[in-house]
Amino acid sequence: MHGIALALTILAGIAMGPANALPSASDDAATIRPRRLLVIADHSTGNQTAHASASHAVAVIERLGRETGAYVTTIRTDVKLVTRGEVWGKGAYAKGGPRASRAETLDRYDAVLFYTNGETDLTDDQKRDLLGFIGVEGKGFVGVHSATATAYAWPGYAEMLGGVFDNHPWKVASARIIVERPDAPAMKGWTTGMTIVDEHYQMRAIGYSRGTVDVLARLDPRSLDLSVPGVHRKDLDFPVVWMKRSGRGRVFCSTLGHTDASWDDPRIQSMYYQGILWALGSTTQDVRPHPM
Repeated sequence: MHGIALALTILAGIAMGPANALPSASDDAATIRPRRLLVIADHSTGNQTAHASASHAVAVIERLGRETGAYVTTIRTDVKLVTRGEVWGKGAYAKGGPRASRAETLDRYDAVLFYTNGETDLTDDQKRDLLGFIGVEGKGFVGVHSATATAYAWPGYAEMLGGVFDNHPWKVASARIIVERPDAPAMKGWTTGMTIVDEHYQMRAIGYSRGTVDVLARLDPRSLDLSVPGVHRKDLDFPVVWMKRSGRGRVFCSTLGHTDASWDDPRIQSMYYQGILWALGSTTQDVRPHPM
């Protein structure tokens, strides 16, 4: 079976060293039972338009799990399965015609991933179920890019995630990265001073705190044009990858992933892959909030 590093080399069109390589299928399958990941893609989840990269993003996420054998992905473009309740539909079978079929909801999964945007269609019961899934049951959550721009009117979501989108003053631009936790698996292959082209976000003061969030990497403000309109953070703290605890649960989030090219970048693929493994409970990592 082909290793994931080879697949990433082909996709990225560059030669990758051992430090950048993801585990092969045989590496993971021997030590990690396949976990189950529910991916909610950014298509009909809220009141904002979908990111053009959402389809490519979830395809990459699914492929990483399948080729390594580390997790099995279910992809949805709605939020119906984000519930502890029953979800029934009608399946058109070859014999016997339509009949009721029961969907597999939160109880089936080890983590939920949001690549969403804007307010959601989640009911109050669904919101309670999602926060309980994470904080009470000790499951995982992964926030991708505009997941930080989701559910503005739901304070519990912001508290769980650890960051709320303010704006993107620089649009899509190149910026240097400062790695704060080089020991974190999600930072494998990342070095301080490397550059990433993406739509770089700024977090609101409300909802983001170094007292609860373990920042793995942030933007180097010296590489940003701080004179553009919309730069609000006086502390110049612009996190791009973080992890945190929410009750008993594990939360991993990154602001990266706006473009298709981002998802072809082996550094970003590796970062999300390792973050997903941790959120699923397949790997261990200490969460250590720290000052900038």
